Amino acid sequence: MTERFHIITGGPGSGKSTLIEALAARGIPHRPEAGRAIIRDQVSLGGTALPWADREAFAGLMLASDMRSWREAAAIPGPVLFDRGIPDVVGYLRLCGLPVPSAAMRAAESLRYARQVFLAPHCPAIFQQDAERKQSPEEAEATCRAMTEVYAELGYELIRLPLASVAERVDFVLSHIA
Repeated sequence: MTERFHIITGGPGSGKSTLIEALAARGIPHRPEAGRAIIRDQVSLGGTALPWADREAFAGLMLASDMRSWREAAAIPGPVLFDRGIPDVVGYLRLCGLPVPSAAMRAAESLRYARQVFLAPHCPAIFQQDAERKQSPEEAEATCRAMTEVYAELGYELIRLPLASVAERVDFVLSHIA
């Protein structure tokens, strides 16, 4: 079942969400990135589970959301794209110098995705900060490295997305998941 669960990971601002939106327009079901939704919710509620306030609480909410996404995807037929996955939470915690709870590591080890994971490399030409993406270009690049390390450690094969147009990236991904 999980060989049909395809992750697109990488640093912030590398075109992951844009690519997933373009693939969704072609009829590929997807699961959204947890981080942005959590940030919007926390800001609207005056909460503190934010990457610039309480990173551990933010990671906990991301883990719960990613686990729920994984379970919900089981009911979707055919390939499903994920804008980040459970291992991204492990990478985020490590990037922040925070301990990785054993439950998070167990989730990353047991709730598996397709062996091949798409990596959107850091691309300064398209990176932009916004209200929810406050990382610097250096932090975005470090995030990409952290995700590369954790996915490799968990036995996934990383497939680097080409630095190309969205249409070319769509064709690239489709050629790998078809």
